[in-house]
Amino acid sequence: MPDESGESMEFTLVLPVLPLDGEVVLPGMVVPLDLSDAEVRAAVEAAQAAARPESGKPQVLLVPRIDGTYAKTGVLGTVEQVGRLADGDPGALVKGRDRVRIGAGTTGNGAALWVEGVRIEETLPDPLPGQVTELVKEYKALATAWLRKRGAWQVVDRVQAIDGVSALADNSGYSPFLTTDQKTELLETTDPVARLKLATQQLRDHLAEQDVAETIAKDVQEGVDKQQREFLLRRQLEAVRKELRELNGDGKDAAEESDDYRARVEAADLPEHVREAALKEVDKLERSSDQSPEGSWIRTWLDTVLEMPWNERTEDAYDIQGAKEILDAEHAGLDDVKARITEYLAVRKRRGERGLGVIGGRRGGAVLALVGPPGVGKTSLGESVAHAMGRKFVRVALGGVRDEAEIRGHRRTYVGALPGRIVRAVKEAGSMNPVVLLDEIDKVGSDFRGDPAAALLEVLDPAQNHTFRDHYLEVELDLSDVVFLATANVLEAIPEALADRMEIVRLDGYTEDEKVVIARDHLLPRQLERAGLTGEEVTLDEGALRKIAGEYTREAGVRTLERTVARLLRKVAAQHELGERELPFTVREEDLRGLVGRPHHVPESAQDPAERRTAVPGVATGLAVTGAGGDVLYVEASLADPETGAAGLTLTGQLGDVMKESAQIALSFLRSRGAELELPVADLKDRGVHIHFPAGAVPKDGPSAGITMTTALASLLSGRLVRTDVAMTGEVSLTGRVLPIGGVKQKLLAAHRAGVTTVIIPKRNEADLDDVPAEVLEKLDVHAVTDVRQVLELALAPASAGADLPVAA
Repeated sequence: MPDESGESMEFTLVLPVLPLDGEVVLPGMVVPLDLSDAEVRAAVEAAQAAARPESGKPQVLLVPRIDGTYAKTGVLGTVEQVGRLADGDPGALVKGRDRVRIGAGTTGNGAALWVEGVRIEETLPDPLPGQVTELVKEYKALATAWLRKRGAWQVVDRVQAIDGVSALADNSGYSPFLTTDQKTELLETTDPVARLKLATQQLRDHLAEQDVAETIAKDVQEGVDKQQREFLLRRQLEAVRKELRELNGDGKDAAEESDDYRARVEAADLPEHVREAALKEVDKLERSSDQSPEGSWIRTWLDTVLEMPWNERTEDAYDIQGAKEILDAEHAGLDDVKARITEYLAVRKRRGERGLGVIGGRRGGAVLALVGPPGVGKTSLGESVAHAMGRKFVRVALGGVRDEAEIRGHRRTYVGALPGRIVRAVKEAGSMNPVVLLDEIDKVGSDFRGDPAAALLEVLDPAQNHTFRDHYLEVELDLSDVVFLATANVLEAIPEALADRMEIVRLDGYTEDEKVVIARDHLLPRQLERAGLTGEEVTLDEGALRKIAGEYTREAGVRTLERTVARLLRKVAAQHELGERELPFTVREEDLRGLVGRPHHVPESAQDPAERRTAVPGVATGLAVTGAGGDVLYVEASLADPETGAAGLTLTGQLGDVMKESAQIALSFLRSRGAELELPVADLKDRGVHIHFPAGAVPKDGPSAGITMTTALASLLSGRLVRTDVAMTGEVSLTGRVLPIGGVKQKLLAAHRAGVTTVIIPKRNEADLDDVPAEVLEKLDVHAVTDVRQVLELALAPASAGADLPVAA
């Protein structure tokens, strides 16, 4: 029996267990059970067999079994009735009575599981404390509110009639919204007041969730109703328009077109600021008349905006080693460029891993300028970069562009207005992060229509191009994730402000060894396919390729080399078709003359000594840089007959102002210091001096021919020949100092191609030798000098030998 404090007293029972899978029965609940379940039937039959007439109805222990585990607390249930369920299956009606704390298992009749249990009797003080009374009122109010929403009015009276705290808390077991875990928690809570608090909290939480769900459903329904009204109105509007078209003729009217554009804009995946601008234009289109030209402008603009890939991006391939292998496989040499692309990918990968992909609205877009002579692979390198990164590739040709609108787009007020080439390139790529190659950026010109190079300043500035605004689109376009590659032949032709925004990567040309590798691995397979031949039918040995690269072509790139290989293969194919040659055929050095003619560029050192340009005094070999790469430049000097009276300096060869000044400096130095050099400088006072640069149709300028002109004049005055195997470059000062110049790598590559073995450069350019390929430096004897006297000692042959001096190979 319970004591006055309300604590429960316990009574021991031995009962058969009736397991409930995923269900919980609380005291006071009446539930039907399916006797077709073996465990349920065994428990009921065992209870019936153990029941005695004096003990009343058969008793079972209802225990929840969740995931194969029995709860620690069960409910003593009485089998009220055994019969048939509504579907005809055998069943039993069981009513929960009291909570039972489950103990150890024991033996019993039948196949059921028997356990010992302790029945828990619950009591509360009488009268109830005020706090408990308020809790009862709150629970009944919440339960009534929930039942009324469901329309269960008859159940409301039943709940209001329940007076006991324990019975009221256990009545929540009928609530369908409670989970099995929540019901199990109610079952295992033995304190009636705590159990009622728990049931109240569960009911309160459910009502709050239901209120939120109803609010959402109401909002959704209001939106659906609005859409339905709009749909009905639009259908009516369409019917009216149809009648108007039938009266006025066929064809769409402006209002119908505007509706079509509005639907397309709303369905498109556009950034918010672009969507707002597009909807404003749709509003203008709705207000414009059919005859207004503004309508066609707006439609063209909307079509352009809808075709832009605003939210399309390709995933970068962050396989750094794989990207490096792709670049190495598609391009031989060009280590600086490939290293820079590899660095860019590695940095982007690390930024992405650390969540630094976008900082301040900007991504890590790169702007690289590939500067070098034609034919070194600048344009094709752009495709390889896109391939290595897994991005789309677009080429924008800028050669000859003179209209600023080509870059920024035309204003929409102009007839035939179009967006700029940058926007068109992004649209063509179909993604917002392509690789865009700005080809021949140094060929951009300017006229009365503006300066396209100035329009490129914002495009190629990584700090600004995330908000690029095209004149045609007039909405911000994010170009910060675009990789821009620019190509140019001459760096000096690029405006300084534009060059400052780009990272300059120089491609100074290929060595002979690199040309042989390129021809073997890339050019030959491609030209074999174009000539309809296979590698098994025609092969070129390395000696033939080397001779073609060295004597049939002399260029920084490989275009002429490829054309020569193509010509050779066409010749072989034609001879085979004419029955003059059998295949397979291996082309060797001795076969080249019969297939492609005589060599065009025999090195000066390989010619007869009497036929060389430097076989007479007054001729020196210089080195220069042109738009086609490095080149060998000859300087010729002569003295006029004193009887002609033609004193002074004459310069020919289409020279620029800087080169003319260098000639004046060379002449002034020899006049002032000729005595120290043991030169007959008296001849320079009365006789005219003529300096000529062959290839007179080619413009020449720059200070780097200063020591070459000084050497040619010194050779002329002294009668000593200039060594054939020596070439030189450097600026000369009035005091005879040799000053630094640019393009050392390109000039040394040109000297190597021309067969020169000794090169003279300024001492302050010695650090530039680090950029020259090692295989070229091994074949060149490079002298770094600081004074003209050192140049003359190295370049002029001994006086005793005169013109008959044998020249070193």
